[in-house]
Amino acid sequence: MKIAVAGGTGTVGHHVVDVVREQGHEPVILTRSAGIDLITGDGLARALAGVDAVIDVSSTKTLSDAESREFFGTVTRNLLDAEAAAGVGHHVALSIVGVDLAPYGYYAGKVLQEQLVETGPVPWTILRATQFHEFASQLYGRITLGPFVLVPSMQSQPVAAREVAERLVALATDAPAGRVADLAGPRVERMADMVRRYAKAAGKPARIIQMPLPGAYGKAMRVGTLLAKPGADRGVQTFDEWVATVGARGIRSS
Repeated sequence: MKIAVAGGTGTVGHHVVDVVREQGHEPVILTRSAGIDLITGDGLARALAGVDAVIDVSSTKTLSDAESREFFGTVTRNLLDAEAAAGVGHHVALSIVGVDLAPYGYYAGKVLQEQLVETGPVPWTILRATQFHEFASQLYGRITLGPFVLVPSMQSQPVAAREVAERLVALATDAPAGRVADLAGPRVERMADMVRRYAKAAGKPARIIQMPLPGAYGKAMRVGTLLAKPGADRGVQTFDEWVATVGARGIRSS
Protein backbone atom coordinates (compact mmCIF):
# COMPACT_ATOMS: atom_id res chain seq x y z
CA MET A 1 0.00 0.00 0.00
CA LYS A 2 0.92 3.63 -0.47
CA ILE A 3 0.22 5.51 2.76
CA ALA A 4 0.56 9.28 3.14
CA VAL A 5 1.40 10.66 6.58
CA ALA A 6 0.44 14.25 7.50
CA GLY A 7 2.68 15.31 10.36
CA GLY A 8 5.15 12.56 9.49
CA THR A 9 8.14 14.23 11.16
CA GLY A 10 6.50 14.77 14.57
CA THR A 11 6.45 12.88 17.85
CA VAL A 12 4.15 10.10 16.67
CA GLY A 13 4.48 10.80 12.96
CA HIS A 14 8.07 9.61 12.62
CA HIS A 15 7.04 6.36 14.31
CA VAL A 16 4.16 6.01 11.85
CA VAL A 17 6.57 6.39 8.93
CA ASP A 18 8.90 3.79 10.46
CA VAL A 19 6.05 1.29 10.95
CA VAL A 20 4.76 1.85 7.42
CA ARG A 21 8.21 1.01 6.03
CA GLU A 22 8.75 -1.95 8.37
CA GLN A 23 5.50 -3.50 7.18
CA GLY A 24 6.54 -3.24 3.56
CA HIS A 25 4.32 -0.33 2.58
CA GLU A 26 5.36 2.89 0.84
CA PRO A 27 5.18 6.06 2.96
CA VAL A 28 4.55 9.50 1.50
CA ILE A 29 5.54 12.15 4.05
CA LEU A 30 3.44 15.29 3.62
CA THR A 31 5.98 17.93 4.59
CA ARG A 32 6.99 21.41 3.48
CA SER A 33 10.51 20.20 2.74
CA ALA A 34 8.96 18.06 -0.01
CA GLY A 35 6.97 20.99 -1.37
CA ILE A 36 3.70 20.08 0.36
CA ASP A 37 1.94 22.70 2.48
CA LEU A 38 -1.00 21.45 4.55
CA ILE A 39 -2.15 25.01 5.28
CA THR A 40 -2.31 26.27 1.71
CA GLY A 41 -2.90 22.87 0.11
CA ASP A 42 0.02 23.40 -2.29
CA GLY A 43 1.46 20.11 -3.53
CA LEU A 44 -1.24 17.88 -2.04
CA ALA A 45 -2.76 16.84 -5.38
CA ARG A 46 0.62 15.67 -6.65
CA ALA A 47 1.55 13.95 -3.38
CA LEU A 48 -1.70 12.00 -3.09
CA ALA A 49 -1.63 10.52 -6.58
CA GLY A 50 -1.91 6.74 -6.19
CA VAL A 51 -2.19 6.93 -2.38
CA ASP A 52 -4.43 4.31 -0.77
CA ALA A 53 -4.79 5.83 2.71
CA VAL A 54 -3.86 8.98 4.61
CA ILE A 55 -2.91 9.02 8.29
CA ASP A 56 -3.27 12.50 9.79
CA VAL A 57 -1.13 13.08 12.88
CA SER A 58 -0.51 16.76 12.19
CA SER A 59 -0.38 19.11 15.16
CA THR A 60 0.16 22.71 16.22
CA LYS A 61 1.45 24.38 19.39
CA THR A 62 -1.33 26.60 20.72
CA LEU A 63 -3.73 26.86 23.64
CA SER A 64 -6.01 29.26 21.75
CA ASP A 65 -9.46 27.99 20.73
CA ALA A 66 -9.45 30.15 17.61
CA GLU A 67 -5.92 29.27 16.51
CA SER A 68 -6.48 25.57 17.04
CA ARG A 69 -9.76 25.60 15.12
CA GLU A 70 -8.14 27.57 12.31
CA PHE A 71 -5.24 25.10 12.02
CA PHE A 72 -7.16 21.84 12.26
CA GLY A 73 -10.08 23.14 10.22
CA THR A 74 -7.83 24.30 7.39
CA VAL A 75 -5.61 21.22 7.34
CA THR A 76 -8.49 18.75 7.56
CA ARG A 77 -10.51 20.44 4.81
CA ASN A 78 -7.47 20.60 2.53
CA LEU A 79 -6.63 16.93 3.12
CA LEU A 80 -10.18 15.69 2.61
CA ASP A 81 -10.70 17.74 -0.54
CA ALA A 82 -7.42 16.56 -2.05
CA GLU A 83 -8.09 12.95 -1.03
CA ALA A 84 -11.54 12.98 -2.61
CA ALA A 85 -10.11 14.39 -5.83
CA ALA A 86 -7.32 11.81 -5.88
CA GLY A 87 -9.60 8.86 -5.09
CA VAL A 88 -8.00 8.06 -1.73
CA GLY A 89 -10.16 5.41 -0.07
CA HIS A 90 -9.38 5.85 3.63
CA HIS A 91 -8.67 8.79 5.95
CA VAL A 92 -7.31 7.91 9.41
CA ALA A 93 -7.18 10.68 12.01
CA LEU A 94 -5.53 10.66 15.42
CA SER A 95 -7.55 12.47 18.09
CA ILE A 96 -7.44 12.70 21.90
CA VAL A 97 -9.28 10.79 24.62
CA GLY A 98 -11.93 12.97 26.26
CA VAL A 99 -11.71 15.72 23.65
CA ASP A 100 -15.49 16.04 23.32
CA LEU A 101 -15.82 16.50 27.09
CA ALA A 102 -13.29 19.34 27.19
CA PRO A 103 -13.66 21.25 23.89
CA TYR A 104 -11.44 24.14 24.93
CA GLY A 105 -8.08 25.54 23.87
CA TYR A 106 -6.11 23.09 21.74
CA TYR A 107 -8.95 20.57 22.05
CA ALA A 108 -11.38 22.94 20.30
CA GLY A 109 -9.54 22.31 17.05
CA LYS A 110 -9.49 18.56 17.57
CA VAL A 111 -13.27 18.53 18.07
CA LEU A 112 -13.68 20.41 14.79
CA GLN A 113 -11.29 17.99 13.10
CA GLU A 114 -13.41 15.02 14.17
CA GLN A 115 -16.59 16.70 12.97
CA LEU A 116 -15.10 17.45 9.54
CA VAL A 117 -13.79 13.91 9.13
CA GLU A 118 -17.09 12.34 10.18
CA THR A 119 -19.09 14.44 7.70
CA GLY A 120 -16.47 14.51 4.95
CA PRO A 121 -16.36 12.82 1.55
CA VAL A 122 -13.72 10.18 2.36
CA PRO A 123 -14.36 6.91 4.27
CA TRP A 124 -12.78 7.34 7.67
CA THR A 125 -11.42 5.97 10.93
CA ILE A 126 -10.74 8.00 14.08
CA LEU A 127 -8.49 6.77 16.89
CA ARG A 128 -8.43 8.69 20.15
CA ALA A 129 -5.33 8.26 22.30
CA THR A 130 -4.15 9.69 25.60
CA GLN A 131 -1.03 11.87 25.90
CA PHE A 132 2.27 10.35 24.82
CA HIS A 133 5.12 9.70 27.26
CA GLU A 134 6.99 12.51 25.48
CA PHE A 135 4.46 15.04 26.78
CA ALA A 136 6.49 15.27 29.99
CA SER A 137 9.58 16.36 28.05
CA GLN A 138 7.51 18.86 26.06
CA LEU A 139 6.19 20.47 29.25
CA TYR A 140 9.61 20.66 30.91
CA GLY A 141 10.80 24.26 30.79
CA ARG A 142 7.82 25.56 28.83
CA ILE A 143 6.81 27.78 31.77
CA THR A 144 9.45 28.87 34.29
CA LEU A 145 9.50 31.22 37.26
CA GLY A 146 13.04 31.85 38.47
CA PRO A 147 14.45 28.45 39.48
CA PHE A 148 11.03 26.78 39.25
CA VAL A 149 9.55 24.81 36.37
CA LEU A 150 5.77 25.10 36.35
CA VAL A 151 3.57 22.28 35.05
CA PRO A 152 -0.22 22.04 35.02
CA SER A 153 -2.11 20.07 37.63
CA MET A 154 -3.16 17.12 35.55
CA GLN A 155 -3.97 13.45 35.61
CA SER A 156 -2.64 11.60 32.60
CA GLN A 157 -2.58 8.03 31.32
CA PRO A 158 0.50 8.22 29.08
CA VAL A 159 0.90 5.85 26.16
CA ALA A 160 3.91 5.00 24.01
CA ALA A 161 3.95 6.97 20.75
CA ARG A 162 5.29 3.87 19.00
CA GLU A 163 2.27 1.84 20.13
CA VAL A 164 -0.08 4.54 18.86
CA ALA A 165 1.76 4.48 15.52
CA GLU A 166 1.40 0.71 15.26
CA ARG A 167 -2.34 0.96 15.89
CA LEU A 168 -2.74 3.74 13.31
CA VAL A 169 -0.97 1.77 10.61
CA ALA A 170 -3.02 -1.33 11.40
CA LEU A 171 -6.18 0.73 11.04
CA ALA A 172 -5.01 2.34 7.80
CA THR A 173 -4.35 -1.03 6.19
CA ASP A 174 -7.80 -2.29 7.14
CA ALA A 175 -11.25 -1.10 6.06
CA PRO A 176 -12.59 2.24 7.35
CA ALA A 177 -14.11 1.61 10.77
CA GLY A 178 -15.45 4.94 12.08
CA ARG A 179 -14.71 5.66 15.75
CA VAL A 180 -12.66 2.76 17.12
CA ALA A 181 -11.78 1.90 20.72
CA ASP A 182 -9.64 4.49 22.47
CA LEU A 183 -6.00 3.70 23.21
CA ALA A 184 -4.49 4.64 26.57
CA GLY A 185 -1.42 3.83 28.56
CA PRO A 186 -1.35 1.15 31.24
CA ARG A 187 -1.21 3.43 34.27
CA VAL A 188 -2.61 6.75 35.54
CA GLU A 189 0.06 9.28 36.52
CA ARG A 190 0.27 12.81 37.90
CA MET A 191 1.88 15.10 35.34
CA ALA A 192 4.10 16.83 37.91
CA ASP A 193 5.53 13.46 38.95
CA MET A 194 6.14 12.55 35.31
CA VAL A 195 8.03 15.77 34.65
CA ARG A 196 10.15 15.28 37.81
CA ARG A 197 11.11 11.77 36.71
CA TYR A 198 11.86 12.96 33.19
CA ALA A 199 14.04 15.82 34.48
CA LYS A 200 16.05 13.48 36.70
CA ALA A 201 16.58 10.94 33.93
CA ALA A 202 17.57 13.64 31.43
CA GLY A 203 20.08 15.20 33.84
CA LYS A 204 18.07 18.42 34.05
CA PRO A 205 17.48 18.90 37.78
CA ALA A 206 14.84 21.50 38.57
CA ARG A 207 12.23 22.34 41.14
CA ILE A 208 8.95 21.23 39.61
CA ILE A 209 5.89 23.13 40.82
CA GLN A 210 2.36 21.99 40.07
CA MET A 211 -0.12 24.73 39.19
CA PRO A 212 -3.86 24.51 38.47
CA LEU A 213 -4.86 26.00 35.12
CA PRO A 214 -7.95 28.22 35.26
CA GLY A 215 -11.33 27.56 33.72
CA ALA A 216 -13.02 24.48 32.35
CA TYR A 217 -9.91 23.39 30.45
CA GLY A 218 -7.83 23.31 33.63
CA LYS A 219 -10.58 21.53 35.56
CA ALA A 220 -10.80 18.83 32.89
CA MET A 221 -7.07 18.19 33.29
CA ARG A 222 -7.31 17.94 37.09
CA VAL A 223 -10.40 15.78 37.54
CA GLY A 224 -9.60 12.98 35.10
CA THR A 225 -11.75 13.99 32.13
CA LEU A 226 -8.86 13.08 29.83
CA LEU A 227 -8.39 9.57 31.22
CA ALA A 228 -9.55 6.43 29.44
CA LYS A 229 -13.08 5.22 29.99
CA PRO A 230 -14.25 1.57 30.25
CA GLY A 231 -13.80 -0.23 26.96
CA ALA A 232 -10.57 1.50 25.99
CA ASP A 233 -7.59 -0.54 24.88
CA ARG A 234 -4.44 -0.37 26.97
CA GLY A 235 -0.87 0.04 25.78
CA VAL A 236 1.99 -1.95 27.28
CA GLN A 237 4.95 0.36 27.89
CA THR A 238 4.79 2.26 31.20
CA PHE A 239 6.10 5.77 31.68
CA ASP A 240 8.87 4.43 33.95
CA GLU A 241 10.00 2.04 31.22
CA TRP A 242 10.06 4.89 28.71
CA VAL A 243 11.85 7.35 30.95
CA ALA A 244 14.54 4.76 31.74
CA THR A 245 15.70 5.13 28.13
CA VAL A 246 15.92 8.94 28.19
CA GLY A 247 19.51 9.33 29.31
CA ALA A 248 20.75 6.78 26.81
CA ARG A 249 19.14 8.08 23.64
CA GLY A 250 17.81 11.61 24.14
CA ILE A 251 14.21 12.61 23.52
CA ARG A 252 12.32 13.79 20.50
CA SER A 253 9.90 16.42 21.80
CA SER A 254 8.09 17.70 18.72
